[in-house]
Amino acid sequence: MDRRPRRHLLSIRDLSDADLRHLVARSADFAAGRVRPADQLRGLVTAVYFRRTSTRTRTAFSSGALRLGSQLISYGPGDLQLNTGETIEDTARVLSRMVDLFVARTADPVVELRALAAQDRMGVVNAMSAEEHPTQALTDLSTMTQRFGRVDGLRVLYVGEGNNSAAALALALSRFTGTRLYLRTPPGYGVDRDILSTAEVNAKRTGSAVVEAHHMSDLPEVDVVYTTRWQTTGTSKPDADWRRIFAPFQVDADVLASSPRAVFMHDLPAHRGEEVTADVLDGPRSIAFDQAEHKLFSAQAVLEWCAG
Repeated sequence: MDRRPRRHLLSIRDLSDADLRHLVARSADFAAGRVRPADQLRGLVTAVYFRRTSTRTRTAFSSGALRLGSQLISYGPGDLQLNTGETIEDTARVLSRMVDLFVARTADPVVELRALAAQDRMGVVNAMSAEEHPTQALTDLSTMTQRFGRVDGLRVLYVGEGNNSAAALALALSRFTGTRLYLRTPPGYGVDRDILSTAEVNAKRTGSAVVEAHHMSDLPEVDVVYTTRWQTTGTSKPDADWRRIFAPFQVDADVLASSPRAVFMHDLPAHRGEEVTADVLDGPRSIAFDQAEHKLFSAQAVLEWCAG
């Protein structure tokens, strides 16, 4: 077994500026064919453990590992002895002696993943936790890089719940120079205050801005209009009438018209008629399905980086 120390990707906050830029650029390189999957992970074993549903992220990491030459183990939500009371620490001690890379989606607090990562023999990837979806942010910025040739200076309007995708986007975009992130979130469903504070500190350092508001009036002109589905995986809303609160935050033709040159992004799955209208999602300015493909490219970059 290859004993090189592994890296972990648990939060965008854990990455240095150089590592964040490297991962975004490397993802874009895979997307553009400047780097081709070969045997970068030859001789390594990647385990994929998803306790929550996933189409894009699970497939991207599974396909990405195989394309890079890794062998693959796939665990379902009931497969590990965690379900019978084994501690996460003991699980990590065992798996790290057999597996090189471990990709996990829990939709629970990231503290569990940090327990798994309390060793350097097995790289651990957060494929979505309750607080943050870091690999989604890498996908998003890689997609923007391919579309615009850069991330620095881009203006992004995010519409919808301040969920883990919004959190990761705020943490990542604010680390690039001169960016503008306008968050329009329903009242009571904004980005976590701690996440937002960190993003605001990042933005001051990089000459960027992160601004949150809870209405849809006076929309800024931007390069990207972005939304996510209203019902985040593994969560429920505290308000019985939450759909009424969310209804004004639908991305429709009028919202897109406020930025005539903007492209539309969506992390998918989408629910046409809820967070976005069909004419926007399926229209000529939508790059949502290109964005979905970038899941594969960012997964390859992350696996390669974590392998050391």
